[in-house]
Amino acid sequence: MKLIKRADVYSPRHMGICDILIEGNKIAKIAPRIDGYDGIEEAEILDMEGRRLVPGYIDLHEHITGGGGENGPASRVPEAQAGQLLGNGVTTAVGLLGTDGVTRSLENLLAKARGLCEEGVTCYMLTGAYGYPAPVLTGSVERDILLIDRIIGVKTSMSDHRSSALTGEELIRLAVQARRGGMLAGCAGFVTIHVGSGKGKLDPLFYAAKHSDVPVSKFLPTHIGRTKELLEEGIRWIGMGGTVDMTAGLGEKKLEETADKILRVLEADPEAEHMTLSSDGFGSMPRFNEQMECIGLTYASPSSLHRQLQTLVLGRGVKLETALRFLTANPARVLGLTGIKGTIAEGADADFAVYDDGMNLVHVFAGGRKAVWNGERLMKGTFEE
Repeated sequence: MKLIKRADVYSPRHMGICDILIEGNKIAKIAPRIDGYDGIEEAEILDMEGRRLVPGYIDLHEHITGGGGENGPASRVPEAQAGQLLGNGVTTAVGLLGTDGVTRSLENLLAKARGLCEEGVTCYMLTGAYGYPAPVLTGSVERDILLIDRIIGVKTSMSDHRSSALTGEELIRLAVQARRGGMLAGCAGFVTIHVGSGKGKLDPLFYAAKHSDVPVSKFLPTHIGRTKELLEEGIRWIGMGGTVDMTAGLGEKKLEETADKILRVLEADPEAEHMTLSSDGFGSMPRFNEQMECIGLTYASPSSLHRQLQTLVLGRGVKLETALRFLTANPARVLGLTGIKGTIAEGADADFAVYDDGMNLVHVFAGGRKAVWNGERLMKGTFEE
């Protein structure tokens, strides 16, 4: 049992100074003041001294088994470690595959997702990869989602020279399988779509919305800020009731450029309800020339999520409760976990991040446990130094 005292709580809505009682991995009570626990041996009392306390971040796009490989075997990216995620405020992650759906297998992805759960990160995964038909574990996307507990949706790609040139009809068939599997399993059953900078942009997605009965909420196009044209198509998708996913910037220049794109989205969606922010963590970030030859390669980090938040709030004046929606309440809705993840509320999971005055991460709680305390990572991967 833990009693957090005097926290300036954002749920992400600003609630002001509150006390929070944690029992096990859940929030048992929130009130302006909770007394009566002094001297109780089982109760650990932690004074936040007015620091801001926010929900733990949800990263919908993590290559937990590593991405890469576009420039040969030596370009494969290392796997994620629990301490790397938790140390950057990420308490819930969705693992997925990228270009390589062969050596980065779904079997490996499932084992890694389960391992991260054992190490303190709430981790789900998507079946599928860049290719179509989607690689699966049990014979179909529907069976994977229904029969395997950590699988909550499917990953595919379009408008990219590495994709399988997915058509609108193929996207519909994939989405129907994901939706039906999700309905039967009682989970989200959604489709994450890697969108490249190809000529088709969001054409297959608009086709699927027009020619199928699958709700637009079951499609999540990602990397929507890749080009100016793609961003405007994403805003059109928002106008249809859909949600888009923006990839956080890597490096100061990209952080600023991405902030500009997020502000453009906020012009069309001032309530900040139709965009999520993810890191593409441990996914490769190759550079290609006009002949589509790989001429450079780096990889993304989960640290970009918090840095992007700082850029928006401290650099661009976006309200914290607005910017937080992109990596708390909105991704929780995509995952079908509203009220459980991405919020500070009674009955929700006790996943928090705590900031100092400079909006740096000082404490992180995952499932009610101290994952980071005074900047020191206490919860790490089994073989993490």
